[in-house]
Amino acid sequence: MAAHTLHHVTAVTAQIARNLQFYTDTLGLRLVKKSVNQDDVSAYHLFYADAVGSPGTDMTFFDWPTIGSNVPGPGTVALTSFRIPGDSLEWWEARLVEAEAYPELGPDEFDRTRIQFMDPEGQRLELVDDSGLPGNAVPWSAAVPEERAIRGFFGVDLDSARPDMTSRILTEILGYRLLLGSEDTFAAIDDNSYSQIKIHEPSSRRVGRVGAGGIHHIAFRVENDEVLYAMKDKIESLGIQTSGYVDRFYFHSLYFREPGGVLFELATDGPGFASDEPMETLGQKLALPPFLEPRRNEIEAGLKPIN
Repeated sequence: MAAHTLHHVTAVTAQIARNLQFYTDTLGLRLVKKSVNQDDVSAYHLFYADAVGSPGTDMTFFDWPTIGSNVPGPGTVALTSFRIPGDSLEWWEARLVEAEAYPELGPDEFDRTRIQFMDPEGQRLELVDDSGLPGNAVPWSAAVPEERAIRGFFGVDLDSARPDMTSRILTEILGYRLLLGSEDTFAAIDDNSYSQIKIHEPSSRRVGRVGAGGIHHIAFRVENDEVLYAMKDKIESLGIQTSGYVDRFYFHSLYFREPGGVLFELATDGPGFASDEPMETLGQKLALPPFLEPRRNEIEAGLKPIN
């Protein structure tokens, strides 16, 4: 996997029940894992994805009800884009109007049709016509017809404090290439995935602050642990500090803050969300990785039911 397309995007919510309703009922994603933040077990960590939890389809949320609202600015993610079939754009526009998500339908700078909208907490989102792009997502059809369902990520927009250095990380470390005719949009593509990342120049000197309705970090795919360790050496050779290897059980990770201020993660494609639950019942009960299972009673006592 020479080009590291998106693995998942992790955001923050202060309204977990409303968040669950919007992403599963309105957007039609599947709740594939109901777990906790492994670094803060008082908080839920919900994972929404395609029917089987494929890498590249997974929008996740930390539940922090007392956190302040997201403050846009350098060092934050400005927009998250999902892929949909091009012939479903008008259907989605009508659905998002009904959901009071303030959709705006129109072309992007490359004449690809898109719908920009917001979730209930002001998270900036987008649905993009994915016609002609490779992908292997398995549509989830419980709330949205299969032929109209979201098919994973298209890309993200970054507000970078140092666009030139963020560009270097994308091209020299992650295998992205500048799109023809653009000065700020990069893409990675392989046989079954595609990701597009746009870098915005800083609009102010005041850095942004991650909060409810914002993105905590974005993760890029790596094939396995061997590649993950090689990437660690490559990143640290540039003088960038990393978290080192982190075992998240469902995947293995490495974190680093790129020079523009956004927290990046590298995540392996496996073991996957079916490691501890049958595929048929993913997300229906609280799942804990083995290293947290001995604390289940304590953890469950500290969580409020999601109604």
